[in-house]
Amino acid sequence: MKKASKVFYITFALVILTVAFGVIAPQSFEKTTGSIRSFIDTSFGWYYLMLMAIILILTFVIIISPYGKIRLGKDSDRPEFSTISWISMLFSAGMGIGLVFYGASEPLSHFAVQPATAEPGTDAAFKESLQRTYYHWGIHVWAMYGIIALSLAFFQFRKGEPALISSTLKPIFGKKMEGPLGTLVDVLAVFATVFGVATSLGFGAAQINGGLAYLFGVPQASWVQFVIIAVVTVLFIISAWSGLNKGIKYLSNTNMVLAIILLILVIILGPTLLIMNMFTETFGNYIQNLISLSFQSAPLDAENRSWLNAWTIFYWAWWISWAPFVSMFIARVSKGRTIREFLIGVVLTPTIFGAFWFSVFGTTAIDIQKSGIDLTAFPTEQTLFAMFSEMPLGFVMSIFAILLVSTFFITSADSATFVLGMQSTNGSLLPSNQIKILWGIAQSLVAAILLSVGGLTAVQNTIIVAALPFSFVMILMIISLFKALNAEVKLGKTTKK
Repeated sequence: MKKASKVFYITFALVILTVAFGVIAPQSFEKTTGSIRSFIDTSFGWYYLMLMAIILILTFVIIISPYGKIRLGKDSDRPEFSTISWISMLFSAGMGIGLVFYGASEPLSHFAVQPATAEPGTDAAFKESLQRTYYHWGIHVWAMYGIIALSLAFFQFRKGEPALISSTLKPIFGKKMEGPLGTLVDVLAVFATVFGVATSLGFGAAQINGGLAYLFGVPQASWVQFVIIAVVTVLFIISAWSGLNKGIKYLSNTNMVLAIILLILVIILGPTLLIMNMFTETFGNYIQNLISLSFQSAPLDAENRSWLNAWTIFYWAWWISWAPFVSMFIARVSKGRTIREFLIGVVLTPTIFGAFWFSVFGTTAIDIQKSGIDLTAFPTEQTLFAMFSEMPLGFVMSIFAILLVSTFFITSADSATFVLGMQSTNGSLLPSNQIKILWGIAQSLVAAILLSVGGLTAVQNTIIVAALPFSFVMILMIISLFKALNAEVKLGKTTKK
């Protein structure tokens, strides 16, 4: 196949074998992945917490250090995309579907079903529910994406290396990264990407199906989700075919417009004053408690430990599995920005917007729950639509939400096919349409098949397993980045002399 590398063939084969295992022996597949996940949760939970906390600290060190003045590219390069389009693209790629899927349901679950430490249904649980949700979707996640994307962008645009994960490790391993060791690193990255994205595609298909079922009585069934995935696959392949400057850019901007319209509607039609007050207090609490949250592992509290495994550790593994895809995409659209501008934009803007989003939707859902209407009686994928049904213009907002999930679905898959194409064509910044289409079909099939044989649990188990080995690659990338940045600063001082 034209320009396809060994990484393409090896990873494609591994994906087929994994999915075949799930199809041929679904119970064994779920049991095996579940056992491995349980082992990772128990044995590596502390490791994920430490890793994400240290990455956050290092990110702020880079922002305030002399490294921040370095430009991602030549000193004369300037950004390829406007700041608004840039933020829209990284945000849509980063966590679009998840914001809509979990916007109301996660804070509601932390409040009414199983809070981390507070009593369910209390004011303390209300405040804790929002604070914990900010933690799961906030500054730690974007710092991780930011520092990995920085490593990729620095080596691509400043050092002229191929757009590959393995290229970032050359300061440590040298030319070994051009051989089997480099291939192994890139295969791990692509494998983690495929299953990380498949999870979001599964969430997206389930929520679109849930919305159609709630509004129009469409059956909630695997075959309906297959049809949804098939239709959206055609749409995102068309978008991927059109290229980065057209399809992905325009759809990302559309996402942000739809998201802001929906957000404003909920603020106006929901408990406006309560939303603003809750955001002010809980976001302040989140910032104030950032250190204690970052290192909380509940070693002597089995119940809280179980909660952390089900929520925090799962999220950290999920975000790590997304890191190759999201970080490479962010790097690709960030040429020409200074490191300081890049990290501040990547870390702070989505964190603040995401926290406000969860405050708006979470507060509204909890306020309805407190009024005596049990939203927890609905499946997670229908919680948002059940919430809208208790509000003015509920049907209109539900239609908006289905459109938003669909466009986020398209941009996430679209961006993923672009990045998978880059990673499996020796780092080409313009992968062939043939490669992108194959990856697009493959990741949709993974989502559809795993949904049918084991539901989202099987997909979630798989990404936690896939994320662990890539987390070690991330550590090496960060060490390599600091080594290269230090050499760059020294070279700059020498040149000035």
